[in-house]
Amino acid sequence: MPDGPDPNCNGPQGRAFPHRPGARRPGGHAATGPRYRRAVAGTVHPRVVIVGAGFGGLQCARHLAGEPVDVLVVDRRNYHLFTPLLYQVASCLLGPSEITAPLRKVFRGAPNVRIRMGEVVAIDTDRRAVRLGDGDEIAYDHLVLAAGSTTDFFGNDEIAKHALGLKDLAEALQLRNHVLECLERATATADARERERLLTFCIVGGGPTGVEFAGALAELVRLVLPHEYPEIAPSDVRIVLLEGADRLLSTFAPSLSAYARRELERRGVDVHTGTLVASAGHDRVRTRDGDEIATATMVWTAGVRPAPLAAAAGLPVGRSGRLRVDERLRVPGAPGVWAIGDAADATDRKGDPLPMTSPPAMQAGRYVARAILGRASRPFRYRDKGTLATIGRTAAVGQVGRLRFRGFLGWVVWLVVHLYYLIGFGNRLFVMLRWSWYYLRDDRPVRVVIRAGPPRGTGSAVSTAAAAATARE
Repeated sequence: MPDGPDPNCNGPQGRAFPHRPGARRPGGHAATGPRYRRAVAGTVHPRVVIVGAGFGGLQCARHLAGEPVDVLVVDRRNYHLFTPLLYQVASCLLGPSEITAPLRKVFRGAPNVRIRMGEVVAIDTDRRAVRLGDGDEIAYDHLVLAAGSTTDFFGNDEIAKHALGLKDLAEALQLRNHVLECLERATATADARERERLLTFCIVGGGPTGVEFAGALAELVRLVLPHEYPEIAPSDVRIVLLEGADRLLSTFAPSLSAYARRELERRGVDVHTGTLVASAGHDRVRTRDGDEIATATMVWTAGVRPAPLAAAAGLPVGRSGRLRVDERLRVPGAPGVWAIGDAADATDRKGDPLPMTSPPAMQAGRYVARAILGRASRPFRYRDKGTLATIGRTAAVGQVGRLRFRGFLGWVVWLVVHLYYLIGFGNRLFVMLRWSWYYLRDDRPVRVVIRAGPPRGTGSAVSTAAAAATARE
């Protein structure tokens, strides 16, 4: 890419990037037409800083690529993560590289977009500058806050200490390692109670992530164990799914929720609705009803909350800590500041808060890009294009408006939609090949335990058990 302005320039604006003839727009489209006007060397363009390269931030940056603005994308990671398929990394079907896209590769053909690895820790709306964790300040004319969300443990520190998450790539890899280690240790122990604990997997949260991971884990047990773990019978493994509401997938139609429960139970998942978790330890989970589940694994998918950037910035927040925004996604009292996706307290036509999922974030990202360019004449309106969730091989549920579908049709729709929204042709190709292999061979190809260092966090009860065994020896 051609040289551009210093990402830490002190002025409110950066210099324009010279247009590169024949450059390609991110996504593979030729850089031609009105969206790729030739920039005049030396022209000063507005500086747009986008905090977060999730679905909303990525869409905003892609729609500003090649426009008369200088864009800087700031994220703690140097890649975009396709979070809807994280559970497939955790359940040994996909590898990390197949659901990630390096940001510099995504914007290789966008000479006016730059990337900065870092974390925004403070925002000065008077000076129009953000401060990073390393102390650097970055000036902006337009600031787009798309920092996403983090796992919500509802203030229960004990659960947060022992739970395994499924919100980012590191957690998915940790969970995959943990599950495989549980199986390995179960084959080696002679203690019946320890074996039962290791082979009991408790998943908390009956939303799409919890349902999808429970179904994927059940299929891993059914497809892999009989061939590779002869010491373990599939019936020895217990998968428990706990949901606090009265049904799974509460945002879906009741008939689809009932279908999802039947399919999970048919695959061997023990489903409990109306059940809340009170506490947890390294060897058990306790519910508010007083029941205890002896387990080495508690996977927490029960809720998310906005990233803490809003509170740190001192900006006005609304429901659930999300930033208050007007009908055009502008933050009141902060000129030039926009909020999108999980960070924004935006509403639909009925006044209900938008879900913290990828479709609202993507639509908001595109809208804010148009607004920055002066092309958004109307307030933001979210168009609900439907919801999908897969239960397992050949079984999924979906709803688009009043249309409901499930079973094999729902599964095919789910496959097509997720392939379409993956970033990059290579990722689509490799994921399609993985899924085809899985469908034809009933196999899970990614089953290696890889650690870059010591076990991360305290959530792995297997590591605790291993340490205790070492001490006994």
